[in-house]
Amino acid sequence: MNKMIFKTHTQSEDVFLKDCWYVAALSTEVDAFNLFKRKIMNINMVIYRTQDGTPVALHDRCPHRFAPLSLGRREGDQLVCPYHALKFDCTGQCVHNPHGKGHIPTAAKIQSFSLIERYGFIWIWMGNAENADENLIPDYSELLSGHPNSVGHTYMHVKCNFELITDNVMDLSHIDHVHGEIITTRGKLSPIIPQVTETYNSISARWEWEQQPAMMIFAPLLPDPQASAQQYFNITWTAPSHIQLTVAAVQNGEFGVDDLNQYDLHTTTPETDTTTHYFFATRRNHIEEDASFNMMKIQNMHRAFEDEDVPLLEAVQTEMETTDFFSLDPVLMSNDIAPVRVRKKLLELISQETQQNQA
Repeated sequence: MNKMIFKTHTQSEDVFLKDCWYVAALSTEVDAFNLFKRKIMNINMVIYRTQDGTPVALHDRCPHRFAPLSLGRREGDQLVCPYHALKFDCTGQCVHNPHGKGHIPTAAKIQSFSLIERYGFIWIWMGNAENADENLIPDYSELLSGHPNSVGHTYMHVKCNFELITDNVMDLSHIDHVHGEIITTRGKLSPIIPQVTETYNSISARWEWEQQPAMMIFAPLLPDPQASAQQYFNITWTAPSHIQLTVAAVQNGEFGVDDLNQYDLHTTTPETDTTTHYFFATRRNHIEEDASFNMMKIQNMHRAFEDEDVPLLEAVQTEMETTDFFSLDPVLMSNDIAPVRVRKKLLELISQETQQNQA
């Protein structure tokens, strides 16, 4: 592979893949009335909904004196700058200047970003707007299947580079060492070298094993809670930062037919080089209608990541003092197969995008 793919990046270089969809917010974070502020890839955004509910994202900076529009107010579908009352429509165009004769300079326009609402998330296109194609959002329609009380969403802010979270999720061997009894494989996972497959923009890995009893998220619900069960993890990373993970357990049956399973989506969006917006969604095929169980489930998963994974990842980021993983010459082991393949694939895609933009 071309060495250029693995060259060291610096803070001043383009370290993000841009012609693709990231998650900007949970659908529930952006209501019908307020202006929602979030930084994405070092750009401050103001996100709001028009009167018909359509989400809009604009650069959160007036082109006049650079005041944040999120500190202003709405008038219908338009935003009014809090500093000098310039008014902007939902495309970012200035439509009213209360000063002098009301002339609107040609440059009085704010960058707008394409948004699509799907699967309980608001997705944002950070690259060339002409290339924004909603069909490029990966298919996570499984989140829409089943009873609404079987699906949950959550959000966390993490003080580390987004790729450290990708590493963490793609290397599932850590669960026996970082997490508690609820999802332990009792040492079964670490010795397994996963089956890894690759496409032009994705890396998938699969682990299969037997353990007794099954993971505690499944064991009490299986026919014989103390007996052994067949289990698997199936995980697919899709560029730039979306990871779909399915975990399942079955006794005396077939995967996909008789199993208990949980379908999760982990997706991260860079806030800066060293801070990340982490979004998570989960759907299960059991205890589907119980709203209180659903709330407990998502709260426990949120707490596990926040209390167990996040402190380690933030400590790793502090210790690395860089976002360039390969420049530190890390010792690599069998459990690194999938996350390292992901890192190399992402660098390859960034290199290709950079070359295309320079052509």
